[in-house]
Formats: sequence, structure tokens, C-alpha cells
Amino acid sequence: MAQLRDIMTSNVLTVNETQTVQEAAALMSQYNIGAIPVVNNNREVVGIVTDRDITLRTTAQGENAQTPVSQVMTAQQIVQGTPDMDVHEAANLMAQQQIRRLPVVENGQIVGMVALGDLAVQNQYANEAEQALQSISTPSAPQQ
Repeated sequence: MAQLRDIMTSNVLTVNETQTVQEAAALMSQYNIGAIPVVNNNREVVGIVTDRDITLRTTAQGENAQTPVSQVMTAQQIVQGTPDMDVHEAANLMAQQQIRRLPVVENGQIVGMVALGDLAVQNQYANEAEQALQSISTPSAPQQ
């Protein structure tokens, strides 16, 4: 059984919770990524900020680009995996939680990131990726 350490991206870009959404957005643009784990001064994962978070919680609300990432990140119940987690288990977790990216944490520190695309490009996990995407893509009602 393959583990997350076998397929994860281990060179993970992070932002500190005090950095601005403008800084986070610039990094996303520069590295062509849609999510960045947020860490505190001890390098512990305290959240994740996505391009969607920035759009909906900053731009759409008329907030300033200097808003700290901590005000727009997803912080509660951060779903995460461990390097020794089975890939099938991770795919199921991503499907259940309806997430496309899974931070991989060891001893409180971010050591990797697994995206749905990482599963999809591995032939033996294509079915899991498809099932996870179906669960993630379940339509929801627009917010009122």
C-alpha cells in the first residue's frame, strides 16, 4: 500500500498568519497554485488560505488587500493527513470532507501537500480520485 509520502509534494510553500492577503495572492500567482497552508511563528499549521477565500472573504466584501491572512483563512477543523497515511484512506477523507487539497503534517509541522491531481495522475489511484471529485463536486445551494 502506498503512503502519502510516496505521492505528496514535499517542497510546500507557506505563509505566516500575519502576512497579508495581497502577499498570499501574489505567491499563488507566481507559483500557479490555489491554496497555501498558513503557519504560526512555530511553523505549526493553523489554517489554509485559498484563492476562493481571498475572493469571497476579501475582494467581495470590499476588504483591504492588506488584511491579514488570519482573517480570511479556513482555520477550524483543518483536515490533514500524515506521511504514513494510506493513499486510499486519504482519498476517502478528501471525498468525505469535500476538499481538493490535503496538508500532510508530522509533529505539528507541514511536510507535504497532496492534491486531488496527485491522485489522478497515479493510474492505480485514478478511481479514488474520480470518486473523491464526484463527492467534492456535489452541487450546493447558493448562499443567501
